[in-house]
Amino acid sequence: MPYSLSPMTEAYDLDIETLDELQGRAECDDRWILNFGPQHPATHTTLRLVLELDGERVVNVTPHIGYLHSGFEKLGEHHNFDQYVCTVSRMDYISPIVNDIAWHHAVEKLLDIDLTPRCKVIRTILCELGRIQNHLLCVGAAALDLGAFTGFLYGFNEREHVYDIMDYISGQRFHPDFTRVGGMKNDLPCEVTFQKMVHNFIDVRMPKAIGDIETLLNTNRIFIDRVEGVGTITKEEATAWSLTGPLARACGVTRDLRKDEPFLCFADNWDGQGAKAVEFDVPIATTGDCLARYHVRLEEIKQSCHIIRQLIDNIPSGPLDVHPGGGVNLPPKDSVYNSIEGTIQQFELVMPNRGWESPVGECYAAIEGPNGEYGFFLVSDGGPNSWRVAPRPCSFINFQTFAKMFEGHQLADLVAILGSLNIIAAELDR
Repeated sequence: MPYSLSPMTEAYDLDIETLDELQGRAECDDRWILNFGPQHPATHTTLRLVLELDGERVVNVTPHIGYLHSGFEKLGEHHNFDQYVCTVSRMDYISPIVNDIAWHHAVEKLLDIDLTPRCKVIRTILCELGRIQNHLLCVGAAALDLGAFTGFLYGFNEREHVYDIMDYISGQRFHPDFTRVGGMKNDLPCEVTFQKMVHNFIDVRMPKAIGDIETLLNTNRIFIDRVEGVGTITKEEATAWSLTGPLARACGVTRDLRKDEPFLCFADNWDGQGAKAVEFDVPIATTGDCLARYHVRLEEIKQSCHIIRQLIDNIPSGPLDVHPGGGVNLPPKDSVYNSIEGTIQQFELVMPNRGWESPVGECYAAIEGPNGEYGFFLVSDGGPNSWRVAPRPCSFINFQTFAKMFEGHQLADLVAILGSLNIIAAELDR
């Protein structure tokens, strides 16, 4: 603990739901209990922290979850492999397209499906756009939490252009729900327009936005004083807590699933013709504090732009879906309306007593999401739905470390540490 605290002769039970237990207790020094949340503008989401304070110092923190009752995992038992994508995109709703890709990555591993090169490239581009989208909000909110409203606008404004791209290709702005088993909901409406929109975002808008954020914050004395040395966690502690993503890499953990367990265009020979994996660097810091997490996320935005530049002008031609007409993908609407084969295939996949024939068994697959390893564990009974499904949500894993990071700091440091974790409550309550 970085600070000396006044002694406490009697411990409080922070798991209580009422204050009846505190009746009749003798006051001991200046210890008192403060609820932070579940509704508070600085929590970013619906969560509750029970703080035990010694003056302005935090002695102990008890994080509480369970306020949303979303039932995400149970819904996976009732929705088929395509329908469930509309549920998973509501988990980490800051970058929903990444959730879509992670879910169908697991399903395709279960069904032993190898995507077409065109689908792999488009998914890789969208995955990195989702990563940028997520980091822009986290970096901007890190400034907003400490009073720098302008920094928030620099990041948040650019996210709107990612929404524009998602809206153009999928027809939905916030929740694109764009992936399908073995492919996508539809092909790009116009590849040239898509390329122009992405180029404008990564080559025109992002360099200026990142430059503005760095100019405002990187040498800002107030910002540095509020985040440097705050919320520190070591490399060994990060490994013991199973941290992944920017939180782990800010502590010196050199792990990124895009390198260690490559998928999509991050793997060599992704097109079946010897294509090399996309090139990028994995930013690593060593101090493990809020400032390191900020720098790691900022550098990851730059690396994601670099990945997209390698692919956006080299989208392969050919089919988008892996087995058109083969009983895996829904047929195009013109085929459904104008041919008996298309109509039959549509009904065979969507009728309640039909659907995919999946192998009986279980599997786990994960991708490198914006906040770390984002995976799904599936149990299949041979039908078109999961018998059981359990996500590995990054926020649920990361939130457990909050008490450790916050212990001994001042109350004013709470929002800086919480913002650096980028907690999304929809991932906490599944």
